[in-house]
Amino acid sequence: MPAAQHTLNLARRLGILRSKDLAPHGIARTYLRRLCEQGRLRRVGRGLYATADGPRSPQDTLAVIARRVPDAVVCLLSALRIHDLTTQSPFEVWIAIPRRARTPKLDDVPVRVVRMAPDVLAAGVVAVKIDGVAVPVFDLEKTVVDCFRFRSRIGLDVALEALREYVRQPQRRLERLLRYAQIGRVRKSIQPYLEALL
Repeated sequence: MPAAQHTLNLARRLGILRSKDLAPHGIARTYLRRLCEQGRLRRVGRGLYATADGPRSPQDTLAVIARRVPDAVVCLLSALRIHDLTTQSPFEVWIAIPRRARTPKLDDVPVRVVRMAPDVLAAGVVAVKIDGVAVPVFDLEKTVVDCFRFRSRIGLDVALEALREYVRQPQRRLERLLRYAQIGRVRKSIQPYLEALL
């Protein structure tokens, strides 16, 4: 199979192709530039490429971040947006990373980083497919709990809006919400608001 076609097939399979994904297949990186010039690939970030005819979503930045920072989990305002729990439209992508991890350098993508302990970071992670890429995102309940944990950074009004919208959801799982609140040490903060809304 010609290298150009093999590169396009890789981009289709991975959703977003990193230039370093070519090395194990023995393909030179020059094919990326050539395919971009031909209009068959598009550059979506530094060292990241997608097929020109591939799907594009308003959240394609999240797919780029998932490929560039594999340890990150989409959280807070960005996760609220994915779950349709907010009217906020953040211009930055909020990501959670391990406490001792290096802060990622993403010059071309605006990000806001929060750090979490391993047990808190591992709780409630689900994968959401965006432009063919599995993007790690906190589930509904974990996102609401994190809004209370980081209310000093995002605002109590945002946390309360998220909780109000969550309570209206038919698929809500209150026992899971309270378990995450216990793990995140905010159960006493969230419980009075929750009781008032139920």
